[in-house]
Amino acid sequence: MGLGIIASIIVGGLAGWIASMIMKADTGIFVNIILGIIGAVVLNLILSLVGIYAADAWIPQLIVGIVGASLLIFGYRRLS
Repeated sequence: MGLGIIASIIVGGLAGWIASMIMKADTGIFVNIILGIIGAVVLNLILSLVGIYAADAWIPQLIVGIVGASLLIFGYRRLS
């Protein structure tokens, strides 16, 4: 079922913002939302490959989004 579009944007924005604070990245609100959503999608894909499923609720998806966005920020820094 999933969170829905609006909830995904809200959770993605929160996750991206928290990840940017943790990683000390200077990003804007739009980039925070994108990082949070893409980070959650990527990490959910990786977790599903190893048999782990994060529930379709706000808190688990927020945690997955934070970790995923942090990994994206880390990866971007390593590449540049």
